[in-house]
Amino acid sequence: MSDGPPVIGLQREREVLTVALQTHRHVVLEGPPGTGKSTLLRAVAGEVGRDVVFVEGNAELTPARLVGSYDPAAVMAEGYVPGSFTDGPLLTAMRGSGLLYLEELNRIPEETLNVLITVLTEGEIAVPRLGTVRAAAGFRLIAAMNPFDAIGTARVGQAIADRMCRVVLGYQDEAAEREIVASVTGARPRPVALAVALVRATRGHRDLRTGSSVRGAIDLVLLLDGLLRLRGLAGLEDDGAREAARDALHAALSGRIRVTEGVERTPEAVLDEILDQVWPVGAAPPDPSPGAPPSPAGDGPGKAGGLPPEAAGPDSGGARRERPARRGPRQTARRELQLRHAAFDEVSPEVGELDEEAFAGLMGADPDAAAALLADLATATDRELRAAARRLAARVFVQVGRVGAARTRGTRRLVTGRGGDGELDLDRTLERWSGPWPPAPEDVATRRWAGARRAVCLVVDRSGSMSGLGVAIAAVAAAGVVLAAGERLGTSVLAFADRVEVLQQQGRHRSAEDLVLALVGLRGHGTTDLAAALRAAAGQLRTAAHADERLVVLLSDCLATAGGDAASALGGIDRLDVLCPLPGGTAEEEALAASRALAARGGGSVAPVRWLADLGPALTRLLG
Repeated sequence: MSDGPPVIGLQREREVLTVALQTHRHVVLEGPPGTGKSTLLRAVAGEVGRDVVFVEGNAELTPARLVGSYDPAAVMAEGYVPGSFTDGPLLTAMRGSGLLYLEELNRIPEETLNVLITVLTEGEIAVPRLGTVRAAAGFRLIAAMNPFDAIGTARVGQAIADRMCRVVLGYQDEAAEREIVASVTGARPRPVALAVALVRATRGHRDLRTGSSVRGAIDLVLLLDGLLRLRGLAGLEDDGAREAARDALHAALSGRIRVTEGVERTPEAVLDEILDQVWPVGAAPPDPSPGAPPSPAGDGPGKAGGLPPEAAGPDSGGARRERPARRGPRQTARRELQLRHAAFDEVSPEVGELDEEAFAGLMGADPDAAAALLADLATATDRELRAAARRLAARVFVQVGRVGAARTRGTRRLVTGRGGDGELDLDRTLERWSGPWPPAPEDVATRRWAGARRAVCLVVDRSGSMSGLGVAIAAVAAAGVVLAAGERLGTSVLAFADRVEVLQQQGRHRSAEDLVLALVGLRGHGTTDLAAALRAAAGQLRTAAHADERLVVLLSDCLATAGGDAASALGGIDRLDVLCPLPGGTAEEEALAASRALAARGGGSVAPVRWLADLGPALTRLLG
């Protein structure tokens, strides 16, 4: 094994991992990006003389790719003999006394992880036709995961977690991070000190949910060094160096940090504030000497280690506040909220205050009233109350959507293809083959179980008087659709009135929390152009090139007031289902009739939705 980069810090974690391997334990390393999980493993493996078999975890890692499979061409020539089987990384590590390193454990499909249960418990695996393969004495499974990433991940089941030890890694202290950056970049102490101070300040900033790892400091140093040379500056003491540091800071960290939900600031504005704190205008850059004071918020646990802090109020410190680039949704005064919601004074007894315990009580007693109140609080004129409500809405509506989200991974069916993994289909192969023996791999027919890949577009009607419960239902529906997405379900989300707004593009990942925050800002306005919305949805679905089925879920009463005939805009949509909010009164029958007619033209069905409780079963039926 080649020597990897040195491990700086992490002494206790290194000792625990070493002992775990010596005592024949399997281990999962947890921690945010850039904390040295891979470096630590490779260093410990090198010490004990073990090879590492690396596997990148993702939704495409099937059991066959992990375990191995028969080569169809070899089977045709020699039959199902051991020589026709190609070991996957799992069997390679088991036979070779190596370490199987599974990166991104929580991105691996559940059916693939289930293959590991017997391996972890008994040290063996039964492979069809090949027999039982037993692990050599030195085999260990080491997995790594970032438990704070909510995009494209799933919770690791208890059956796997119960069979592994867990080592949690956090960020190193400031001295260790300076040593890491200096060893990678070879830069001088002063720019290294500046970069590390800025990066560490992002992890404790009140407006940031996620800060940067030490990788951000490395990139920042390299960019800063290049900009100084390009601009003819000798060092950080020269005029213009601070502006170069600001440009490098934006480029290196703006994509790595994440602003807390409900805080109306850009990443660049937060970074400018951090730069003002670490390197005030007119002052010298941070002192690189060992005895210098620690960087602001640099010695805290970091955002990756716990819940995000409360967002700052309007009078909090900070050198700059950036105004939003555009005007937000119409905001609601406290008096209007008092008149609209009986429980408002209980949930918000004072200006700027949101009593989460009182809200939880209301949620238990009357979920619909609580959801409607929370949706309206998210646009209150009281800035602190609005920010708190938006943070709470991101949690509550996602949790409600999680309960109602479909858990199925799609209907599995046996499909025949040319070449690739799977069982040999001799009859189909003989039908296709007409050449020398044995046939080429691309001429071999194989059968495998596959799931129908679907693309779904949720289309939310924001016309008319959309507020309160209507906004809550839309937010929960969007969260449910996104949470139901997996390897076989791609999603997009649109909102429309007289114009269409893309909240999530097909093929792009956006967290359920971010999507809820976008939807709680919606307020009803304009006419209802159903045809334009359906054409936009069809355009989104066309980008899902590998989808077997393209679905639209329309959250609307289907009473169009503008545009052409909605049924004429169904081209490119395989099925249209309607979630029809019931407005009450005489309009209900009209809305249901219009919804049924449009759904029938789209080959789908209608699910009436009056309360939040109606939404979960409807989504499960439509997406299951």
